[in-house]
Order: sequence, then structure tokens, then C-alpha cells
Amino acid sequence: MATLDQGGLTDAGRVVHDHYRALVRTRRVYTILSLAALLAVLLGALWFANAANSGKFFERLPYFFDFFIHFQPDDAMEIVRALFDLPSPHADGSFKYDYEVGRVYLIGDLYLPEYFYQMLVTINIAVVSTLMGFVLAFGLCFFAASNITGSRLVRFAARRGFEVLRAFPEIVVAGMLVAILSIGPIAAIAAVALHTVGALGKLFFEVVENADMKPDEGLRAVGGSWLERVRYGLVPQVMPNFISYALLRTEINVRASTIIGAVGSGGIGEVFRLSIGRDHAAKTYAIIILLFVTVVSIDWLSGYLRKRLVGQSAFQFGG
Repeated sequence: MATLDQGGLTDAGRVVHDHYRALVRTRRVYTILSLAALLAVLLGALWFANAANSGKFFERLPYFFDFFIHFQPDDAMEIVRALFDLPSPHADGSFKYDYEVGRVYLIGDLYLPEYFYQMLVTINIAVVSTLMGFVLAFGLCFFAASNITGSRLVRFAARRGFEVLRAFPEIVVAGMLVAILSIGPIAAIAAVALHTVGALGKLFFEVVENADMKPDEGLRAVGGSWLERVRYGLVPQVMPNFISYALLRTEINVRASTIIGAVGSGGIGEVFRLSIGRDHAAKTYAIIILLFVTVVSIDWLSGYLRKRLVGQSAFQFGG
């Protein structure tokens, strides 16, 4: 008969318990060593970045807010005037107060403020490029999925294609396309659309690979073609996730379109670069406010559309 120790364990149980505690101690040691190594790498990277920084980051850190203290408009209403292209009482004939010059007249005296128009250009770039990227990624993602495409060569080509398209940041591609297609929104649309194909393509084929294959097996059993299996067996399952990812990508592309405007691709990013480069505080803050409101609005709209497409029950606790 096995004897019990003070903890209520048999000799065999005590051996197992001691072994478990030894494993736990070993795991804790490895965890501490890993965190220490990670911290050392992080500190080394920060030291290298600070040494390479021309302004000495840590030395300048106490003066971080000096820019915002000195970079202020003449009065708070100047931001409103710059946003809506209203005349300024501080006008002195310089570019700093030329708010009315940027008006985009629609009919008669009815005009669209310059920054609203430039924001529409940026949103147009994002939406058009997302639509183009969605269509191409949707058409190619099934060739990259291992559960629907048997040819390794086809899968390899499709996946490597997605990797190449998303390997380069949009601003790099836009910079090259501007030199070819000249300055304007067309280069931005092409750059963002190419990156979108690569990013959405990877997300899409991973969703396809996680789909339930029972409908596909049924269609295959009754002689369904590859296209019919995709159309009726997979697309109805994956489309809600595809739409959700496309909406998320639209938000990302709005920000990307703003950034690449700095390389001459048009939109709100270009006028933002000019205003902050010329030290025009009112214009800069007006653009920042407009950008913030736009991004929040797009985020709210995409969330609303997702709920309408997927169903309200999917967003309820315990649903």
C-alpha cells in the first residue's frame, strides 16, 4: 500500500510534482533570460538610433513641446478661417493668410473650401485604389489557397506575387511612379492599389484556407467545376470577411494617400507639407483637425457597414 506524505501525495505523485516544479522553474528562468535579452536589444537599438540621430534625441527630449508652444496661429479663429477659406483680419498680402485664394468655386459664389476639396481628392484616391486592389486580390486569392488549388506552381506564383506587391511601402512606389506618370493623383492611385493587392491577397487566401470544405466536397461529388466550387462553395462563406478586410484597408489607404501626397501625388498631404514647411500654423492645424474628423468618420462608417453586412448579433455579448 502506497504511503502518503504531508501534502497528501504518494511517492510517485511527489516525483511527478517535483518534476513539474522543476520544469516551471526552468521555464521562468528562460522567460527572464529572454526578457533580459529583448531589453538589451531594445536598449542597444535605442542607443544606436540616438547616436545616428543628427539632433541627439535624448538631449533634445526636454524641448519636445517647444515646437507646439511657438507654432501657434495669431488667434484661435484663424484656424476656422483657414479651414473654411474665410478672409483674415491679419491679411498682409503674404501666402500665410491667402485663405480665399484656394476656394474651389462650384456654381456662382458657392464654393468648396480648398482643404475640403483636397480631402475629397485624398478620399477618392483611397476608395478607387481600394476597389481596384479588392477586385484583383479577390480574383487571385483562390489560386494561392492550398485547399482549392492543387498546383504548387500556381500557388507559389500567386503567393510570391502578393509578397512582391506588398514588399515596398506605398510612398516608395509612388515616388517612382511620379517620375514616370508625372505629378498627380494617378501615381498615388497606382501605388496604393498595388500595395492593396498584396496586402488583401494574403488576408483573403488565408480566409479561404480556413473555410469549411464540406460544401466544396458536395459540389465536387456532383461534378461541379473548379469555378462552380469557388462560386457556390467558398464565396458565400468568405465574402463577409473579405468585405470587413476591405473596409479596414480603406481606412489604412486614406492615411497612406495622405502620406504619399508629400511626394507630389496630390491631395491633403501635399498642402499639409507646404503649410508646415512654410510655418503657417493656422493652415497646419486646420488640416490636422480635418484629417482627424475624416479618419474618425470613416472608422465609424466602416463599423456601421460591417454591422449591416455581418449582422448585429455578431457584435452582441454572448451572441
